[in-house]
Amino acid sequence: MKLIKGSKTPPLFQRLQLVLAPLSTLESYAKKYGDIFTMMTSVGEVVFVSSPQALQEILTKDNNEYETPASKVIQSMLGEYSIFGLEGDRHRRERKLLMPPFHGDRMRSYGELICNITKETASNLKVSQPFIALKLMQEITTQVILQAVFGLYDSPRLSQIRLMLVDFIEFTASPLRASLLFFPWLQKDLGPWSPWGKYRRQQQQLNELLYTEIATRRSQLDLNRTDILTLMLLARDEEGQGMTDQEIRDELITLLFAGHDTTANALAWALYWIHKQPQVYQKLMEELETMETDADPMTIFRLPYLTAVCQETLRIYPVAFATLLRRTKQPVELQGYHLETGTMISGSIYLTHQREDLYPEPKKFKPERFLERQFSTYQYLPFGGGSRRCLGMALANFEMRLVLATLLSNIEMELAENQPVKPQRRGIILGPRGGVKMVMKGKRIQSQKKSPSLATI
Repeated sequence: MKLIKGSKTPPLFQRLQLVLAPLSTLESYAKKYGDIFTMMTSVGEVVFVSSPQALQEILTKDNNEYETPASKVIQSMLGEYSIFGLEGDRHRRERKLLMPPFHGDRMRSYGELICNITKETASNLKVSQPFIALKLMQEITTQVILQAVFGLYDSPRLSQIRLMLVDFIEFTASPLRASLLFFPWLQKDLGPWSPWGKYRRQQQQLNELLYTEIATRRSQLDLNRTDILTLMLLARDEEGQGMTDQEIRDELITLLFAGHDTTANALAWALYWIHKQPQVYQKLMEELETMETDADPMTIFRLPYLTAVCQETLRIYPVAFATLLRRTKQPVELQGYHLETGTMISGSIYLTHQREDLYPEPKKFKPERFLERQFSTYQYLPFGGGSRRCLGMALANFEMRLVLATLLSNIEMELAENQPVKPQRRGIILGPRGGVKMVMKGKRIQSQKKSPSLATI
């Protein structure tokens, strides 16, 4: 039986490497130790794997040979009842309760909302004035998720929640501040001026707003509403039990985080790559210009090159660079290695997406690779996999394509970056360092055959 190799450097140094420079650290370990290696993290020693075969074995045996332990990092951010941190029967119950809003017609009904919010937000850009792509995308995705989740439009509480949500997420958006989440000894509340004290007070203020909204909506429950909060309040499990206020609060903050910051970062990357490579931009615009003015959101969603651009964006720098941790429930044989009971394992999404045998020239942005072949769910997994695959995957893919198509069809932009933009840690996810600086060149002149502006959407 083979022995899994790993670095002999001090554990604290390994943890700091993973927090401050996760991608370069993972790449250096993979280059030295191969597809499977150990590394010390904030939760102890973890086995990282990146071969599709190993990932398939782990993800298909979820809840059988492997379990997903509760993450203290996730609990500190999202709450004890976040679906990301639940195990076993509790996870299955919660996932079943949360599934309806992300399926079929319910999700497609968000198409008009996404396009309208995108056009309205982009209309505030001024010609020749620089803007940060990530901030623009955060404005769009925040409004989309708040309106989809709460069904709220112009209300004082919605404005407060939006501001508090952005502040809360931005507080851990740099690698240094993200350290607060991964090192318990930094989590000392020494008052409102201490980093952890400020973080906790922001969290408490956001909690109060969410609990107030939950209580208000419980007392005025409208069966005709279709927003996600209403559906949560109406949901019942097989025993007829609904969700508690705390369960709803934790799932709301999970949806707000997962539906806002992750999608915004992916969209900022997409704008960067599209404008970084003229041939990609030209090919995408040619596809968008073939569309009729009455094209509906689902037609836009199915555009092949637009789809490939979004897929390649999520491949080259996946927002979530690793799967949720798994832990062996019994001794396991994995790819010729023996894993004892209690071994912690993480699938490295980033390393899998960087494999030369799957993606030739992996550092190059090449949407065509997704037009030339199909990749399995263990070769391409930007939303994770198995029973833990992101519930909002369909909505995120839908939103990415509609936002990009609507923006590109209505305004002309160009990069204002002189150097290549690199990824950096933003809390528990990755995003473009600096947010991608761009310049608005002007409004695009609409032709007769145009798509997502799409006054008709």
